[in-house]
Amino acid sequence: MTLPTRASAAHRAWSCTNCGHWQRWFAAAPPPTCPVCADVRNALPDHGFSFVTPDDLGEVRTLWREAVPGVLDYWTEPVLGLGSHGWVISTPDGQVGFECAPWYSADALADLRSRGGLAVLASSHVHGYGALWQLQDELDPRVVSVGVEDLVWTKAFRVTWPADERLDLAPGLTLHRTGGHFAGHSVLHDSGRGLLFCGDSLKVDLDERGTPVALSAHKAFHAQIPLSHGELRTYRDVIGALDFETVFTPFEHAVGITTEVVLALVDRLLSAPPDSSPVPLEDLRVRTVVLA
Repeated sequence: MTLPTRASAAHRAWSCTNCGHWQRWFAAAPPPTCPVCADVRNALPDHGFSFVTPDDLGEVRTLWREAVPGVLDYWTEPVLGLGSHGWVISTPDGQVGFECAPWYSADALADLRSRGGLAVLASSHVHGYGALWQLQDELDPRVVSVGVEDLVWTKAFRVTWPADERLDLAPGLTLHRTGGHFAGHSVLHDSGRGLLFCGDSLKVDLDERGTPVALSAHKAFHAQIPLSHGELRTYRDVIGALDFETVFTPFEHAVGITTEVVLALVDRLLSAPPDSSPVPLEDLRVRTVVLA
């Protein structure tokens, strides 16, 4: 029996106008609900669910720039859904995509093809998937990976390598499961460049100039549900063992968020009842000096 590798013509991709999550559903009518918005970690739309298809996105532009050497940043204007960003990391074995923009216009796809396409495509969890399905359909990377415990969210694309606790995606690029925010939530560590693609394990507050000013961690950002102490201890064990000086969430990147700063946040949260409030970076940096 030959298994299908592409979606059936009877189905199409639908994107929630509230959060941007893509799902495969019947072509004749939109899905009845968005599973991501219905989940406790997201906010429900005010006036019911509505969806768009790729045919509705002709005016959406995908923009890109170099965020740091060796890492490209892709995003859309206007913002779609939650406004996720996609990161493309250069490696000796080809380009690795981690997280995805909500949509990729024809010129963005052409740019990616001109750079050799994608060897690997992965994501921390569902809030970073964006239009991952589109990049798989268009660029056919040899590996598509998310945490094995998050497969329930992957109806729009096909996972070829479910990740367990640790998975090497390319030389110097390793996926580590943190859990916490989602059961299969993972971070990607670039050991050569000192970068941590941290998914939603962290939330960075930026000022109007784009400078990081505060840091927090959540089970649910919109609902302001904090992580449990057990989840924080897992974060400490996993993230604390990684050396980095810059973090990338699905929505922004911040230079100067180091391993020591993140450990200071986790230790602060472990020393008190669970809390999801942002902590000023100045306080965390003072704490790292005191602990040293």
